[in-house]
Amino acid sequence: MNAIAVNNLTKHYAAFTLDHVSFNLPSGCIMGLVGENGAGKSTLIRLIMNATRRDGGDVTVLNVPNDTDAFRPVKEDIGVVLDEAFFPEIMTSRDIGRVMAATYRRWDAAAYARRLKDFGLKENQPFKEFSRGMKMKLAIATALSHAPRLLILDEATSGLDPVVRDEMLDVFRDFAQEDGHAVLMSSHIVSDLEKVCDYIACLHKGKLLLCQEKDRLMEDFAVARLTQETFSALPPTAVHGAKHTPYYIEALVDRAALPTQIRPEHASLEDILLLLVKKEA
Repeated sequence: MNAIAVNNLTKHYAAFTLDHVSFNLPSGCIMGLVGENGAGKSTLIRLIMNATRRDGGDVTVLNVPNDTDAFRPVKEDIGVVLDEAFFPEIMTSRDIGRVMAATYRRWDAAAYARRLKDFGLKENQPFKEFSRGMKMKLAIATALSHAPRLLILDEATSGLDPVVRDEMLDVFRDFAQEDGHAVLMSSHIVSDLEKVCDYIACLHKGKLLLCQEKDRLMEDFAVARLTQETFSALPPTAVHGAKHTPYYIEALVDRAALPTQIRPEHASLEDILLLLVKKEA
């Protein structure tokens, strides 16, 4: 079953269009959503949550069309963490837990208390005294404490230091491995996505450049430093992006299309995404 199924999703603004985006996120998987600022990632997340009106296409979340009345109770099965945590400044973590207990039918106070302890958050400290990293950890703890089946994370790790980010990635990985769970994770930190994601979806100026299994993506693509002559001899369909320098051309190519005499370099996920975007630009 797919946790999220998006088909030809379109949204028009005056200066931007999310243009016929389609992809599936299978249950049990983590999908990384990448793209430059303004690529449409947050717009896509709002449309998945039916928080803004679409201009075309369909979205199904946890097997329910998200523009029907049946989607309202399904929202309890979704934990959402945005790039900013919004809680009243005078409330403590304990106060927030009480509010969530009155909001979610399946709120688990014991699980919330464990998360606070694991994340190093004090129950009696006001939200206004939290650092950005602490605020994000509180938002993650809240999202995980009402028995969600789907996590949607919009730059949820951006305010965390590398050690804590790594801990949170382990939390997300463990969550996705539970039966019927999945994670959609938007991030500018590509190395994080390379660590935990099963699928990568790349948006550029409102268009979906690719949506593919991460391991397959990194097996199929390679980076090669080529002369102009060698580069020109490659089939155009085998080249997915290139950066020209005074000394060579750094090309993202299909590994299988390279002549045997050329030894390609390993392509990191960041290499692949940057060169793909350069081709579109």
